[in-house]
Amino acid sequence: MCSAPLLLDYDIAGDGSIRAFSTTRHGGCSTGAWGEFNINAFCGDLPEHIEANKQLLATELGIAAGNIVMPHQTHQTEIRQIGADFFDLPDTVRSMILEGVDGLLTDVEGVSIGVSTADCIPVLLYDPEHRATAAIHAGWRGTVARIVSKAVAAMIVHFKSSPSKLRAVIGPGISVDAFEVGDEVFDAFQQAAFDMSRIARRETKWHIDLPLCNRIQLEEAGVRPENIQSCGICTWQQADDYFSARRLGTGSGRIYTGIIIPRITP
Repeated sequence: MCSAPLLLDYDIAGDGSIRAFSTTRHGGCSTGAWGEFNINAFCGDLPEHIEANKQLLATELGIAAGNIVMPHQTHQTEIRQIGADFFDLPDTVRSMILEGVDGLLTDVEGVSIGVSTADCIPVLLYDPEHRATAAIHAGWRGTVARIVSKAVAAMIVHFKSSPSKLRAVIGPGISVDAFEVGDEVFDAFQQAAFDMSRIARRETKWHIDLPLCNRIQLEEAGVRPENIQSCGICTWQQADDYFSARRLGTGSGRIYTGIIIPRITP
C-alpha cells in the first residue's frame, strides 16, 4: 500500500515562505533496499515504483510531477540553470541537459530542483532578494573540487546574488564519525588546500568531516554563518530513516533534497 512520503522540512527563508525538504525512507511504494520512498532512476529500483513515488511527492508538494527536476549526477562540478523553457522540451532533450550535472539553479516558480544522495552532502541555497535557488550534490570528490563555492559564484553571475544575503541548508549526509577514508582521499583534500587540522582526524584510518567542509566553503564564499542551517543527520547512523550507500550498498534508494519557489498569486 503506497502512502504519502514523510519529508524532513527546512525553514530556509526564516519565514516559512519557501519549501525546502529532504525525503526520508518512509512512505511511497518501493521495496527492499529501495524501500520505501525512492525517485532515483539510476540505482536499480523498479520504474513503476519510481513513477508512483514521484507522483506521490508531487501531490505532497502541490506541483506537477514533471516539475520535479533531478540531474544524473557524476560526482563532478557541472552546474546547470533551469529556465522556464526547459519544461517545453521533449523528455529526451531534458535528460540530455541533466546528464553529468551535480548542481542546479533556478528562479522559476512552482519547480522543485533537487539532488539525490545517500551519504553525500546535499546543499540548498536561497536568494531572498532575487527569489532564486540552488541545489548541490557534494560527494567527497565534488567537495574537494569546491562545487559549493562554484554554485555561489554561479548565483552571482546568473541572478546578481549577494552572498551575504544567501541562506543555506546542509542536509542529511555521512558524519565525520562514520566517514572513514584511505590515505588517497586525505591526500586529495590536503592537496586542495583544505585545513586538515580542522576537517580531519586520525583514528585507525582518517575521518573527514564533509558537512564541515561544505560549511567552510559557504562561509569563505561570503555566506553569513548565521544563515547556514545544518540538519546534523548522519545517514550512516540513521540508515533506517535515510538511505546510506555505505550501509545498504550502492544498489539502494536515494534521498531527494529539493527546494521550490512558490508561485505568487495575484
